[in-house]
Amino acid sequence: MTAQDQTVSGTPDEVLREAKLQLQRGQLQAAISTLQHLLVEQAQHREGLYYLAVCYRQNANNTAAAEVLARLISAHPRYGRAYQENGHNLAAMQEADAATTAFEKAVALNPALLGSWRALQGRYQYIGATQKAEEAENHVRWLSDMPPQLQTVSSLLYEDKLYVAEQICRQYLQQEPHHKEAMRLLAEIGNKLQILDDAEFLLESCIEFYPDYNRARLDYVQVLHKRQKFDKALDQARQLHHSEPLNLLYEVTLAAEQQAVGNFDEALFIYDEVLSKHGNLPKVFSARGHALKTVGRTDDAIASYQSAYRSQPDYGDAYWSLANLKTYRFSDTEIQQMSSREADPDTSPNDRIHLCFALGKALEDREAYEDSFGYYERGNSLKRLESGYKPEFVEAELEEQKQLFDVNFFEQRKSFGADSSAPIFVVGLPRAGSTLLEQILASHSQVDGTMELANIIGTANRLNGRKRNQENSPYPGVLAGMDAEQLTKLGENYIEDTRQHRQQGLFFVDKMPNNFRHIPLIQLILPNARIIDARRHPMACCFSGFKQLFAEGQEFTYGLEEVGRYYRAYVDVMAHWQDVLPGRILRVQHEDVVKDLETEVRRILDYCQLPFEQGCIDFHETKRAVRTPSSEQVRQPIYQGATEQWTHFAEFLGPLEQAVGPALSHYRD
Repeated sequence: MTAQDQTVSGTPDEVLREAKLQLQRGQLQAAISTLQHLLVEQAQHREGLYYLAVCYRQNANNTAAAEVLARLISAHPRYGRAYQENGHNLAAMQEADAATTAFEKAVALNPALLGSWRALQGRYQYIGATQKAEEAENHVRWLSDMPPQLQTVSSLLYEDKLYVAEQICRQYLQQEPHHKEAMRLLAEIGNKLQILDDAEFLLESCIEFYPDYNRARLDYVQVLHKRQKFDKALDQARQLHHSEPLNLLYEVTLAAEQQAVGNFDEALFIYDEVLSKHGNLPKVFSARGHALKTVGRTDDAIASYQSAYRSQPDYGDAYWSLANLKTYRFSDTEIQQMSSREADPDTSPNDRIHLCFALGKALEDREAYEDSFGYYERGNSLKRLESGYKPEFVEAELEEQKQLFDVNFFEQRKSFGADSSAPIFVVGLPRAGSTLLEQILASHSQVDGTMELANIIGTANRLNGRKRNQENSPYPGVLAGMDAEQLTKLGENYIEDTRQHRQQGLFFVDKMPNNFRHIPLIQLILPNARIIDARRHPMACCFSGFKQLFAEGQEFTYGLEEVGRYYRAYVDVMAHWQDVLPGRILRVQHEDVVKDLETEVRRILDYCQLPFEQGCIDFHETKRAVRTPSSEQVRQPIYQGATEQWTHFAEFLGPLEQAVGPALSHYRD
């Protein structure tokens, strides 16, 4: 057996490594053979396809390269290097216009691709596109001035190779401890890994060393926003805007942070100023629409979203934002325009995803259920391609909780945690009615509504460190080794950190649904908090999640099997907590709320030890900003017909029913 044969029989990483060495040595035929062996086992292997295309191009077999690139782009539509290689191959075939388009797609997905920017700079100069040539030149200069190690880190970030990027970046910082771009890049890695406290600290340090480094300050604003530290984010956004008052990005950033703290008039004023100065900017129209929607100015929001798609006919976010109002009905013309743009090969993957979900909703409203499901399925499939969600990881995590945390565990720690009884956690799955429960509670004079607070998940991520996506993660097992002082401190930190989102109420609602995955943490740090399990019929809940394109997170919803398995694991672990912590969690069934609102409202208020108030029945009259997809629905009286909408799609939902399994009949047990 030759050395090459031994490598071919190894792991995919070993096979790929051998092929890359062969390519570097100029052994193109050997590399092609090695990569073909790899692709027999893993037909959609991203790097395998990429390097095979490179080999074919360097071997002057451009037709074969094009065929491999078509497979690569179909399987991995958000892989920037695929489009860059396609550009090189098209250029070799003297298809200059097509090559330019490919390079443009490459840098849109991965702005760190120096080869694409160089190709674009030359092309733009040749055709006389002066402004575009200057932009490309700026990127070439920026990347060329960056140390090679950091060029690699920047590119790896856009390829989601975060752990490799982190290793290289940390090694570089050992040599250059205060290199501003290395600090910024390491913070960006932390941001992507959801280790936000590290990212915040790095960026804060970076702008202390380099106060004029606005690129880091802008990242700092974004991390602060993600950590829901909106007041600090607004202060930093003001500093950015003050440094460059005419910078469009900084203006829009300031508007977004004004919106985040609830200064909607100020935000809308800035959006209007930007549009008056810069013309029709679809993203600004869309952001303006979001602000108007949040404060209940639905007609004005609709007009702003429509202006967004008029200024860019394939701007998918505008159409999805209209669909996401839940009450909007598309015209024949709009549906035709969405359909043609979705089918256009030049439409970006992100816009296509948004268009698919919008078309699914538009056709569902017209009772064209088969076509509607087709678009929902297509949108979810495209979204699933870019998601790294693995159901078995969540299932293993929840199973571990059941093994670790029993009655004796909590009995031994019953005196642990902060004393506060202010939080009311509403947990469950998205689209299970949590926004409705929050609106009911926030209509009470003693309760503040907030938003989906990230504090509990952020605490879990900090406890988990950098093993968040790996096996043998410290969390949740790390909780067993924490003492009373540590857990009490975490609870007190939660109360303090969430204070910025509250007004004068004695209690407040934290309605992050996925906090059900952190019941042990909540119990240990906030033993007096209320926990409400917002539950809905599995088929209705899961299919509603499948139809929803979420702004971020909720990757488990982008497949019928995935969301069904998630629901099943949720019901299973919540049954465990009912046994281990009897009476601790109040389950509220959405269908019961719809059927008999007053009885369920009284039951909820009794559990929270709150006196009855009629305002909780008249929740739809409460004036407050609502930031979730259900914002328009909770401003209306309860509509009973919505509970059975999933039945129109029943013939397509076999995989979901099978994945839910026993929970389909036991979800109310």
